[in-house]
Amino acid sequence: MSEQEIRVPDLGGADEVEVIELLVSAGDSVEAEDPILTVETDKASVELPSPGAGKIIKLTVKVGDKVKEGDVVGTMESSGDSAGDVGAAEDSGSQPQQKAGGEPEASKESKPAAKKSGGSRTETVLVPPLDGMEKVPVIEINVSEGDTIEADDALVTVESDKASMEIPSPYGGKVVRVLVAEGDKLSEGDKLLELMVAGDEGEDEERNEAPEAAPVQNEKSEAKAEGKAQVKEPAPQSPGSVYEPPAPGAKVHAGPAVRKLARELGADMTRIKGSGPKGRILKDDVQAYVKSQLQRAQQGGSVATGSGIPGIKLPDFSQFGDIQKETMSRMMAVTAANMQRSWLNVPHVTQFEDADITDMEAFRKSQKAAGEKKGVKMTPLPFLLKACATALAELPQFNVSLDMERKEVIRKQYIHIGIAVDTPNGLMVPVIRDVDKKGLWELAAESAELAQKARDKKLKPAEMQGACFTITSLGGIGGTAFTPIVNAPEVAILGVSRAAMKPVWDGSEFQPRLMLPLSLSYDHRAVNGADAARFTSLLAQLLGDIRTLLL
Repeated sequence: MSEQEIRVPDLGGADEVEVIELLVSAGDSVEAEDPILTVETDKASVELPSPGAGKIIKLTVKVGDKVKEGDVVGTMESSGDSAGDVGAAEDSGSQPQQKAGGEPEASKESKPAAKKSGGSRTETVLVPPLDGMEKVPVIEINVSEGDTIEADDALVTVESDKASMEIPSPYGGKVVRVLVAEGDKLSEGDKLLELMVAGDEGEDEERNEAPEAAPVQNEKSEAKAEGKAQVKEPAPQSPGSVYEPPAPGAKVHAGPAVRKLARELGADMTRIKGSGPKGRILKDDVQAYVKSQLQRAQQGGSVATGSGIPGIKLPDFSQFGDIQKETMSRMMAVTAANMQRSWLNVPHVTQFEDADITDMEAFRKSQKAAGEKKGVKMTPLPFLLKACATALAELPQFNVSLDMERKEVIRKQYIHIGIAVDTPNGLMVPVIRDVDKKGLWELAAESAELAQKARDKKLKPAEMQGACFTITSLGGIGGTAFTPIVNAPEVAILGVSRAAMKPVWDGSEFQPRLMLPLSLSYDHRAVNGADAARFTSLLAQLLGDIRTLLL
């Protein structure tokens, strides 16, 4: 017997990783490839195997330590069944038996080492959830056979009625075969391509497919081991129970397979209580959480979501004359569902105001020559964006979202504004980010670019997400006022109607002024009427004298 150091093997390119669990203690006997401890990378949890059979002398790390490839994590006393004894058997004359036939014992012993050192396997990549969309056409293939790709690289681009979207790779590896072609229509679960995945990644994924229940079983079966008392796990709790979320920036501990399941089921992992070691979230936790949410919705759905409201029974319209039926476009169906959900869940109030934009329009028109040089058309929208950003900063109660389930107000420290765009395919709302940090010309160029992408159906999902507030304008069409529906989870939306010349009393006589009607709809749970009046008054002041935007 001899002492042997236990070192951290190749971690697949990861640098320092955190030790999250010790699976053995001093005095424990282990076999070759038995797990010694568990570490967690950004991508997966990985069990570090024993380099051979023997008895653990000591471990030199503890839970929470950071380790990297080559670090010594402990020492062990090798037993007679270790690789060293196999070598002795070879020296004593076993080589002729190897040549005579059959697989020699030394060859069998070498298999685990080969597994540890690498290898690869072929994964069939499937189409992930597409937000309820089905049979979306492939408009571009982004990889070819033989390409080496990283995780999250774009594989193909598909186009729905609403936007184009890239489907990312869940693994890094080498493309073996592409299973789709341009023009094919894809739904969730369809096969995309075959990918040769590096051995380390494949093994991590296999371990997590039956997820982290294994360490819990080890905990029970090896409870007699001395060192288990060193790692005190929290008392078991019912899987999937809802709890107060961790502090901002806190990590959610779960393996890739569990995270994938949560994504597929639409579960927010920050709301799930983990029942695994160190509070790790298991598949059972995710499934139990989803089940509890479904039960809660079924028990109280009619109150919480308005689903108890009776529907409208339609007559047979053909009895009155000729009719023609056509299926709603996917975009129309999604928009209708979103509008109904917002209207039923948000207590709407609308505040009206007229802004005097006479001087603003004079300044805007004076910039026509400068705009031609820049290749950008200056419209009223950049002024509205800038004024709204200033108002959101001054009245931050409009830049929030409400989490009624957890009774929390989420205050946003950024100002992203959505702009509603009328397209031949329906209304689309691209989002301009960090409006408060951009100038008028930059806002003019970006809004024009996003509006054109919306009309061409080239907006990506990320370009329609993250808005704090929305502006919708009917000024180019007509109307004097309207009540827009709040785009939840935002709490306010500004409607803009057509500007018109009106006589305005200046104290001594009426003056012709260009007046812009504004309609601010807001969620009365988050915003009170006085603040809404302050918001529209501030907008009118800012648009009435654009020099105040510089203050």
